[in-house]
Amino acid sequence: MTLADNKQAFFDYEILEKFEAGLILHGFEVKSIRSGRASLRASFVFFKQGEPYLNNASIPSYQSLNTPKDYDPNRSRKILLNKKEVINLSNAVQEKGLTLIPLRLYTKGDKIKVEVALAKGKKKFDKRESIKRKDTDREIARNIKRRG
Repeated sequence: MTLADNKQAFFDYEILEKFEAGLILHGFEVKSIRSGRASLRASFVFFKQGEPYLNNASIPSYQSLNTPKDYDPNRSRKILLNKKEVINLSNAVQEKGLTLIPLRLYTKGDKIKVEVALAKGKKKFDKRESIKRKDTDREIARNIKRRG
């Protein structure tokens, strides 16, 4: 079940490869995510001392009275990946100029997972092209619906 999406990422980036990863969260963050209050907009993944962290993902507290006073909803959260995946991704980010972005938060069993994608930034003309493609697809769908 999908709990949060990063729809802007599909517009801003060309998705090359997707990975499933775990997150290290506090208990009240898990409750907040499950209630649908998380946002991945403008979030990204960076490497600190060879370990991946999710940065700028907004997860507000579940109950403001029961959270620590120094809680930051946009804090960096550690991402759990296999050692080989971490090495391959960090090399790809450093050498090829690619970036890691979160696409969605979802549940798998009792766990909350994040789908992370290795992506390449789109240029302005690529974005215009994708807008045109969406418009033509909508137009075709409308015409088919009218005829049928």
